[in-house]
Parts: sequence; structure tokens; C-alpha cells
Amino acid sequence: MKVWLENSWVPEHPGATITYDALKANPPHELLGVDRETYLSSLDAFRLSGRYDRMEPNRVVLEWFQAHGAGSRHVALTRAPMAAAHISAAWVMKHFGVWIRTFHLIPSPRRRQELPVYDGNKGEYLAHIGGADLLIDDAMDNAGSALESGVKTLLFPRPWNTSRMSVNQLLDEITRIVKR
Repeated sequence: MKVWLENSWVPEHPGATITYDALKANPPHELLGVDRETYLSSLDAFRLSGRYDRMEPNRVVLEWFQAHGAGSRHVALTRAPMAAAHISAAWVMKHFGVWIRTFHLIPSPRRRQELPVYDGNKGEYLAHIGGADLLIDDAMDNAGSALESGVKTLLFPRPWNTSRMSVNQLLDEITRIVKR
């Protein structure tokens, strides 16, 4: 979201003064002063522009995977739009495919797109596959649905959620959990 905001939204909206740390809601369309459709269209255009797939991974997260990733099985579980799912999957596999071997999509709804609904949220998917020990997510609704399904959750620190951990503290907690 930070790369999109700073490299797409703000340059394309010269009057925009919002900073990443001010994004206290996700989706942030109301904070941006636009409707949800306008926000999603901008985010989707960024994803499809070639800039998304050129993003570098979070260095600290990549280093954690290099040090600890082989100790557990990892699944990427995303709510990306169907039109950009292939780009998200390719990005995950390019940077984390050594450790993340499974990519699952719960399509983020878009107007004028009807898709079959297999799972309404991440918790339903996790209940369906069974055996998940931990979900790390930045969205509180995803964390809540996983908790309801009996899966332990940790929030990846972002301005729009209630996590008070740093990324390093989160990764330390994950390490403690997976070493049990």
C-alpha cells in the first residue's frame, strides 16, 4: 500500500497530502476523499502497470525467511482481485517461492465481475483446509475470521490495525511460535 500511495496515488493527485502513516483505515477511500470504486480502480491500475511486480520485498521479512523459513510450511493467502492474482502469485513465488509453495486466492470483489464464492473470508478457507497453526495478516477482519475458525493470528503492523509490535518484534514472536 505504501508503494502505491507514494508512487501512484500522490503523484496522480497533486493536492493529496496524506501520508502512509495517516492511513488509519483499510480500505482508505474515505481518508483519500474518494469513493471505494475510485480507490480500487487506482490500486488495480497500479497492480497491472508493471510497478507492482517490480516492488522489492520487505528486507527484514526476507531475511527472516532465509533464516527460519525452512522450519515450517508456508501458504500465501490473499484477497487480491482476480485480474491481478497472477501478478501477486508471480511476485510471491519470485521472492519467497523457496519457502512459500502454495498460493491461495479469495478474490477481492470488483464491480461487474461475478465469480463463484468458495470461501467468504480467510477464516472459512483456513477451516476448509484444516491444520493451519498461524495466520499473519494486516487486516483485522481477516484475523478475526481466522480466530473464529480456531487459528491463532498475529497482526502484521500497519497504520490501519491495532498491532503495537514492530516488524522485528512480530518476526521474533513468529519464531517463538514455530519453534514450540
